[in-house]
Amino acid sequence: RITVPPSPAQRRSNVPYQMLLLLEKMQSGKCKAVGPTELACCLSEHRVELFVQHDAAQLFLTLWNLLKKQMKKPELVKELRDLYTICIQEHVACQKCSFEVKSKSTMLTLPLPVLDANSHRLKTLEDCLQYFFHPEELTGQNMCFCQQCGKKTPFLQSMKLVHLPQTLTLHLKRFCFERSSCTHKLSHSLPFPQELDLRQVLTESQCQADDSEKATWQYELFAVVAHSGSASCGHYCAYIRRLTDCKWYCFNDSEVCQVS
Repeated sequence: RITVPPSPAQRRSNVPYQMLLLLEKMQSGKCKAVGPTELACCLSEHRVELFVQHDAAQLFLTLWNLLKKQMKKPELVKELRDLYTICIQEHVACQKCSFEVKSKSTMLTLPLPVLDANSHRLKTLEDCLQYFFHPEELTGQNMCFCQQCGKKTPFLQSMKLVHLPQTLTLHLKRFCFERSSCTHKLSHSLPFPQELDLRQVLTESQCQADDSEKATWQYELFAVVAHSGSASCGHYCAYIRRLTDCKWYCFNDSEVCQVS
């Protein structure tokens, strides 16, 4: 349903059209693997650097923004938003008086920390989700200015979940910034379930949604993007479950094979 650009030059620089061509080749092609050369050249026209390691979540956001920008039909853009957009409400409340500020924001992925504030490992994916929505006290140097008190006071900052999309993308923040301004990767093991029910993970106070919305918060795992290597270089592959036979496959550049 996307609009096919009229000229060859426009087709070369149109991300939705190049994504469509790539997916068609992957579905109906007779080759063992498809090289996404045309899409890569198209992205480079939009200032996406080639031959460097990108952060997967960041590249996902870049692709998403280019798709939205170049889609001509507003109903398609809305459909894309509905498929992936997460809605969060942030609460910031003064601990000295009743002053409170609420603001809603949307995100494409939930960026989950894998370490707590004391740099201790979080043991499971459910722990990471709990920690993300756990209220945080802003004290000392982190105090905020309260309009009602007329001075800086301790605040309580909390996130509440408002809406989850049909496809939920979780992003594990596996990087750590050292004082020497070096970034290193956190490679410890973190188990995650095949099925995830957010109603079982989060408390009532961590949600800002009615029962009909919460009823849709049950998910089944169907894809994992995995990275091997360090923070500066490495390799990505994807594990995807085929919906027809529920078998898992590893997509690793020029090879696709079934895995356990």
